[in-house]
Amino acid sequence: MANSTMVTEFLLMGFAEGWKLRFLYFMLFLLMYLATFLGNLLIVTVTTADQNLHTPMYFFLRNLSVLDMCYISVTVPTACVNSLTGHRAISVAGCATQIFLVIFCAFVEILFLTIMAWDRCVAICQPLHYSTIINLQLCVRLTLASLLSGLVYAGAHTGNTLQLNFCGSNEVPQFFCDIPSLLRLSCSDTSSNELSILISAVVVCGGCFVFITMSYVRIFSTVLRFPTQEQGKAFSTCIPHILVVTIFLSSISYVYLRPPVTSEAIQDIVLSVFYTIVPPLLNPVLYSLRNKQVKEAVRKVILRRVYSGA
Repeated sequence: MANSTMVTEFLLMGFAEGWKLRFLYFMLFLLMYLATFLGNLLIVTVTTADQNLHTPMYFFLRNLSVLDMCYISVTVPTACVNSLTGHRAISVAGCATQIFLVIFCAFVEILFLTIMAWDRCVAICQPLHYSTIINLQLCVRLTLASLLSGLVYAGAHTGNTLQLNFCGSNEVPQFFCDIPSLLRLSCSDTSSNELSILISAVVVCGGCFVFITMSYVRIFSTVLRFPTQEQGKAFSTCIPHILVVTIFLSSISYVYLRPPVTSEAIQDIVLSVFYTIVPPLLNPVLYSLRNKQVKEAVRKVILRRVYSGA
């Protein structure tokens, strides 16, 4: 790593010069982090404690919540500390770690959302065969395959990025290290990196988008044959999933597929928030806390804690 770069550290983008504005950004990021982390932790706790929620659907929800707690912990705590202290430096190793973990979490998130779309498709379109098609063994295999492929994918892109030379500015135009930001700083030829990102994005994001779209086309065609009351229940389950997937894929595709040219810093921050913070923040609300079974399980857990404390 040291031989491939003339830069020993990077400087993450500062949010503001004044103490009051830095404290405001710190509180904003901190509140988003706590809301996201505690919301997902609640889902993990409830789906683990309640035996009625030990089903494939909630198995995937629990995995998604664990992943989202890790995902938001990669970038936001560092942003909080940097905003509060004004310390912006991050080592090359620390920057490489952030890149690897962001790509890994984003890749696995896409796969989990795709698997959950297929799970809903089977549950709605083939309810009588659901338990035979989707069982615990298959759930574990799909989860392990997603994690292992994420490690390979993140490792490949992180390695390609670290092979570049950084001999100019070391100021990263972002509140965390990501590949598009480093491509702008590199004084090497980045065409091969851009090509690999384009191909992998088309295959992964494009493939998952097509699969999810086909799943929901099939779901909606089946739901339209249901009674009106059942249609509302099915749509309320599916539409939040479509919303999260759309926000996630559109923002991450724009950030990674656009040419590595200088752009407005605030635009980069907003787009990065949409794929690193918004999905983990929305997932507990849209997937679980609107669900009657989950809300009932939360109530049971709270009552159990109250009575045990008394």
